[in-house]
Amino acid sequence: MQQVRGVEGILSLLTDRIDGEVMDAAGPQLKVISNYAVGYDNIDIAAARERGIAVGNTPGVLTEATADLAFALLMAAARRLAEGAAYIRAGKWKTWEPTTLLGADITGATLGIIGLGRIGKAVAKRAAGFEMRVLAHSPSATAADAASVGATLVSLDELLSQSDFVSLHVPLNDKTRHLINRDTLRKMKPTAILINTARGPVVDQNALYEALTQGTIAAAALDVTDPEPLPADHPLLDLPNVLVVPHIGSATVKTRERMAIMAADNLIAGVQGRPLPHAVTSG
Repeated sequence: MQQVRGVEGILSLLTDRIDGEVMDAAGPQLKVISNYAVGYDNIDIAAARERGIAVGNTPGVLTEATADLAFALLMAAARRLAEGAAYIRAGKWKTWEPTTLLGADITGATLGIIGLGRIGKAVAKRAAGFEMRVLAHSPSATAADAASVGATLVSLDELLSQSDFVSLHVPLNDKTRHLINRDTLRKMKPTAILINTARGPVVDQNALYEALTQGTIAAAALDVTDPEPLPADHPLLDLPNVLVVPHIGSATVKTRERMAIMAADNLIAGVQGRPLPHAVTSG
């Protein structure tokens, strides 16, 4: 609130809440808010429009990196990599045993993708290499969109009940907040694994904790949490069947450099009164 006073442009991170109060604290000369992220749920878009403030983001550039991480989390959770590493560090590896740390098969399994945007489609393409059956639920996608990446559009209930892995790729809004809750978790297989690289509040974490401790689902792998950062004493971190990483979906050198350039381009254009090259037009 203090640092934005008098500025013409704000470069915001996904953890910065930019609401009308912040905009007014900046003053009437504020022209642009450039978000260093593709998601912009941290910005009050309506408030910005009311004040004539342009908003930009960094779409497209982080698609492949985030899809890579989503699939990495899927594989790590399926094959219990974090548990295996902890098993060795705890001095438990004494010999080879037929039933130690048995995981889930990936090849030939069913992957459910909720949200078939750029990243969801990229994940579907990766699944093809593992001969996975891909189901998708996405109100904005068509059957042709799904077919183009080898996926089949189904209802949410059908996706949840049939998928061995459920991967989330939706924006955070009123419709998707706690999309994964007690009711939806109960519709999943007890052997299913949940992967979230979207936004933390898409999942009701209290319900997820219950589901993981009660055997409703088998495991979860999360790149995003609610809140962020997740407190070190959060009960989810005590569970062996949970893998949490610190929102690193776009964390490659190449991707973050490209995001920085896009964010700077938006910022400079807005301050100069030009159209933003990557403007937020919805929300």
